[in-house]
Amino acid sequence: MGFHKSGKTKIALALSVMALAACGGSSNSGTNLVTDPGTSDAPTWVAGTFEAASKFKDYCATPRTGTDPYNNNAPYPDKSGSELHEKMWLRSYSDNTYLWYSEIEDNDPNNFNIVDYFKQLKTTQTTDSGAKKDNFHGSQNTADYNKRTQSGVTSGYGINWQFNALVPPRDLIVRYTEPNSPADLAGLKRGSQILEIDGVDFVNGNNVDVIDAGLFPEQVSESHSFKLLEPDGTIITKTFTSADVVSSPVQNTKVIETEIGKVGYLQFNSHIGLAQEGLIDAISQFSDENVSEVVVDLRYNGGGLLAMASQFAYMVAGDNATKNRTFENTIFNNKYTSTNPITGNSLSPTPFYDKKIDYVSYQFTSEDLPSIDLQRIFVLTTGSTCSASEAFMNGLRGIDIDVIQIGTSTCGKPYGFYPQDNCGDTYFTIQFKGVNAKGFGEYSDGFEPKESPQFASQIKGCSVADDYSKALGDPEEGMFSAALEYMKSESCPVVTLSRASKSLDEVQKASNEDGLAIQAPNQILNSIILENKILHRREIK
Repeated sequence: MGFHKSGKTKIALALSVMALAACGGSSNSGTNLVTDPGTSDAPTWVAGTFEAASKFKDYCATPRTGTDPYNNNAPYPDKSGSELHEKMWLRSYSDNTYLWYSEIEDNDPNNFNIVDYFKQLKTTQTTDSGAKKDNFHGSQNTADYNKRTQSGVTSGYGINWQFNALVPPRDLIVRYTEPNSPADLAGLKRGSQILEIDGVDFVNGNNVDVIDAGLFPEQVSESHSFKLLEPDGTIITKTFTSADVVSSPVQNTKVIETEIGKVGYLQFNSHIGLAQEGLIDAISQFSDENVSEVVVDLRYNGGGLLAMASQFAYMVAGDNATKNRTFENTIFNNKYTSTNPITGNSLSPTPFYDKKIDYVSYQFTSEDLPSIDLQRIFVLTTGSTCSASEAFMNGLRGIDIDVIQIGTSTCGKPYGFYPQDNCGDTYFTIQFKGVNAKGFGEYSDGFEPKESPQFASQIKGCSVADDYSKALGDPEEGMFSAALEYMKSESCPVVTLSRASKSLDEVQKASNEDGLAIQAPNQILNSIILENKILHRREIK
């Protein structure tokens, strides 16, 4: 069904059995509860034969006890089972819902542990460029996932890192810090590089255990010493103490005066619920100050809520351009051409949402979103620009809003999934593909900026490397300055930078060739899945 403008319209929760609700207290929160402790019949694997996933759901080798603070303190659904139950659920669930289910090899689950079995439940085919078709398959502890996605909280120093090399000589650069985080309060600058951690040589050292412990503290209140090289060549030593850090997904909103008029800028890092107010405030400011152009910095935004991407696209394009238009259509595997395999609902287009959403209750409010009615938008991108960020770009292109891309190619994820909890782990397996109003969604190798585009996945704009010598939002920073120049001349300036970030594929390939690699590959993938690439799908009834 289409979107009806009503404050009572509710967004259907489509995140499996997990209800993303506000945390609340409960008188029985300390009790030791296990739902239905009975054991299911022992499963048997038969190649090519798939039983219903529901037969194995929530039968766990180690059932959780107590209640779920992220589901109104309801008892966990776990029942006593085995590792084979968990693997058989993964197998049936993947065969039913995975976008490329026919490309999964049906290997005997008895030959794998749970983690390794899930890892291979995906296609091994590649895109036209030779890249992996599915680079977004993963899992995460459910409690950690809920903490991040529902409260915007992560444990650490509040540093967003750029991993350029995980093996000697290692190269790790600060992208940005979260406001009021331990790193921000310590004055850590964008572009700083690690030289030592807790006295251990980070660049060429062999003590990867110390390096990993310092980079990824397991608990809050851990203190670790870092020697860093700042962008100006100064070497400094700082001690960071880990803490629970609240994300600020919208930062550096500003309006600057230029030769062609006022230009708005905002740094948009993640499509999580906390971003909605920041986006509304930014668009309201741009409208009040009558900006003529807007630059959206998506270079580190790997996605999140598709509903928010639709809202933001509406705020950019306005009512006239989006009324009764489709933001995105969803395509599942060929078993489900008219219904959603997860929710059972009939498939219908995602429109451009023009109302504020209560992301706790998943209801539309009666509050209209502001808009600035632009005919074109500038986006700053890198290989970390992904998922809902790409959907934002693609959705606007589908209604002929001119998108100007400045930076490097995006990650290439026209796909999404419904995060699904089972036995304390949340699994992310590609289940659908998104296409815009023109039916285009073939950008699995990313959107590429080109002065003279020749293919549909190439977008008019300029190829510019990430510039770590300047702060994000500085008009002299490489990408931002290129966007400002393009506004004046409609051509790409010559930008010379001292360094450029490497792609995730390059980093992973190098790390797999050396036993001294720090454990960041899994950390990176989990971070992308958790913080960026989760396409929290909501359907409007």
